Amino acid sequence: MISNNEIMETIEMISNQHLDVRTITLGISLFDCISENIDTMCRKVYDKITLSAKNLVKIGNDIGTEYGIPIVNKRVSITPASLISAANGGHMELIRTLDKAANEIGIDFLGGYSALVHKGMTAYEKTFIESIPEALASTGKVCSSVNIGTTKAGINMDAVKMMGGIIKRAAYLTKDQDSLACAKLVVFANAVEDNPFMAGAFHGVGESDLVVNVGVSGPGVVKTALEKVSGDLTEVAEEIKKTAFKITRVGQLVAKEASKRLNASFGIVDLSLAPTPVMGDSVAHILEEVGLESVGAYGTTAILAMLNDAVKKGGIMASSHVGGLSGAFIPVSEDAGMIKATECGALNLEKLEAMTSVCSVGLDMIAIPGDVPDDIISAIIADEAAIGVVNVKTTAVRVIPVYGKKAGEYAEFGGLLGRAPIIEVNRYSPSKFISRGGRIPAPLHSNKN
Repeated sequence: MISNNEIMETIEMISNQHLDVRTITLGISLFDCISENIDTMCRKVYDKITLSAKNLVKIGNDIGTEYGIPIVNKRVSITPASLISAANGGHMELIRTLDKAANEIGIDFLGGYSALVHKGMTAYEKTFIESIPEALASTGKVCSSVNIGTTKAGINMDAVKMMGGIIKRAAYLTKDQDSLACAKLVVFANAVEDNPFMAGAFHGVGESDLVVNVGVSGPGVVKTALEKVSGDLTEVAEEIKKTAFKITRVGQLVAKEASKRLNASFGIVDLSLAPTPVMGDSVAHILEEVGLESVGAYGTTAILAMLNDAVKKGGIMASSHVGGLSGAFIPVSEDAGMIKATECGALNLEKLEAMTSVCSVGLDMIAIPGDVPDDIISAIIADEAAIGVVNVKTTAVRVIPVYGKKAGEYAEFGGLLGRAPIIEVNRYSPSKFISRGGRIPAPLHSNKN
C-alpha cells in the first residue's frame, strides 16, 4: 500500500525536482527478418518495426498522463544491424528502411545500427562499419554503436584504429551541423544488451522477441535530498540509497505497465542518473552538494564512486530486474554543471577520464577541436576501453571533433544533446602505438572458467 506521504513526495519530485522517465525503449528482435534478398529483408524489417511499435508513442503518452509522470522519450532498439544485413550486404538499404520506420511510428531515436567486433572483424563487418558516417549523416533518428573490446576478449586494436577515422568522417559529413552525426555514434567496451539509452542501445542476441527497457532520471531529486543532509559521508550515502529506491520504483511501475500494453516482456529498469542541460538536473551539482567548490576538484572521483555505488544499492532493492548501464552519466554537453566546470577550467579531459573509472559510461558528449588527428581519437578510445576491460565494466567514447572549430568555442546540438564547450586534447602523437594493430590480450582475471 502506498501512503499519502509517498504520493505527495513523488508529486514534489516530478513538479519541482525534474524527476522523469527519460525513456521507454522497445527492443525488437529482427532475426526473423534475415533474407538473402535485400528487398525481402527491408520489407520484413519495416513491417516488423512499424507493427510492433505502432502504438509505442501513444502508450508512452497515455501512461505519462494517467500517472502524472513525464515520459520524455519513446525509442526503439533493434538486433545489431550488421548481423541482419550480413546475408545480403544491404546495409545502406537497411539504414534507409530503419529511418523510414522510425519516422512512420514517430519515435525519438532508433538504436542498433551496430557491430560487435570485440575479437575480430569479418570482411562484411569492416564494410558495414565504413558505412556508419554516411548512414548517420543521411538519417535523422538512427543511432550507431560499435563494441571493440570485452574483458573476456581483450581489445580489438584494428577496430579501434578504424573508429578514429570513422568518427572524423562522420564529423566532416555533418560539418554544417557542428558535426552532429558523432553525437549519434558510441564506441563501447563491454557493451550491454539491454541498454535503453541512446546512442548506444541495441537489442541483444540473447533477448526475447519484444522487450521493454526503461531508463529513469533524477539527478535533481538526489541533489534536493542531499541539501537536507548535514552529517558525515555515511549519512550522505544512505540518503542517496533511499532516494534511488524511490526513483526506481517509478521506473518499475512504468516499465511493467508499458510492457503489458505493448504485449512485450518486461526487461529492465536502468538506474542511471541521466542529466539534462536544464538547471537543477545536473550530476555535477550532486557532487558539489556533497562538498566540492566545483566538479573537477580533487575528490570528484571519490564522491562519484560513492554516488554510483549508493544508486545501485538503493535501486536494486526497488526492482528485481535492474540492468542497462545503471549509474551516473557524465555527458559534458548534457549537464549544466559539467559545462560550467569545463568553462572555468576546473574540469578537463584527463579528469573526465579518471571519473569514468567509477561511473557509467565513459567519455560522453565531449566536443574536441575538429583538427584532432584520427590516431589521437583512436588512442582516446583505447584508453577508455582499457578502463572498462580491466575493471570489468562498460565504458564508452562519444567524442565529437567539431569540424572547423577550435578549443574555447562552442558546439550547439540543441534539445537534450545541449551545448558543448570545445575541450583541447593532448596533441602528443600515439601514431606508432595505434598503427601496430592486433589485439590487446584479455586481462588475467578474465580467465575464470
